[in-house]
Amino acid sequence: MTDRPVQQPDLPVHSTTDLPVLAIDGLTVQRDERRSLTGVTLAVAPGSVHLLVGPNGAGKSTIFAATLGLLEFSGSIRFHWRGSGRIGYLPQAFTVDRTLPLTVDEFLALARRRRPVCFGVGRAQQAHHERLLARVGLPGFGVRPLGKLSGGELQRVLLANAIDPAPELLLLDEPASGLDQASVARFEEVLVDLARHAGTGVLMVSHDLAQARRVADHVTVLDGVVRRSGPPSAVLAGDVAGIAMSGVADIATGGVATMEKLPE
Repeated sequence: MTDRPVQQPDLPVHSTTDLPVLAIDGLTVQRDERRSLTGVTLAVAPGSVHLLVGPNGAGKSTIFAATLGLLEFSGSIRFHWRGSGRIGYLPQAFTVDRTLPLTVDEFLALARRRRPVCFGVGRAQQAHHERLLARVGLPGFGVRPLGKLSGGELQRVLLANAIDPAPELLLLDEPASGLDQASVARFEEVLVDLARHAGTGVLMVSHDLAQARRVADHVTVLDGVVRRSGPPSAVLAGDVAGIAMSGVADIATGGVATMEKLPE
């Protein structure tokens, strides 16, 4: 967080389930005299998976930073909470000091207890962590040193941390990077289960269009502005690779950007 004043997202309001858990309207972000986002509008429904795709530098991570209140912006960001109002977040990069004397169990306990982890982690909490780690494909990893994990293993530990307790909104910034095919499949299973059974609204950055077709309920193609937004069957129809990777044109509309009307 920065010490200078920033424009925070609008205060949460309790609402009915027909409203999106996250509603972004006209989001514009300017950095160093250059706009990284212009007039971005999107919504994440409860119990849905919404994927952001687009070229590097398109502003995908900037949307997350604005949503978390980490930078100034114009426009509005509104949350419509139904319960806890908890946000889970998995960043694009997370650096761990390899010499840090901290186990996976102790890392997971940091946000789940008041007592310092140097006093140990109780058996009941260890058992809870074991179930959580097994869910992301890492059974028995509680005793492992956090600094000794591979990049993919650390990514899954961070995912386990982000989804427990189940958040109302889950922000995932390229969470499948560094994962092998089996781990990606396990991750997608966890993601869909969380959305369908816990009602979590998921906003995820991905460069994998096949993954978008597998798990997404809604896809937004971003390149500083919204190029396309809608169901995967419509947005990813035809040769969409040029849109997602170069962002130069919306080939389905001859270069004219299209957006669905989102909830007020």
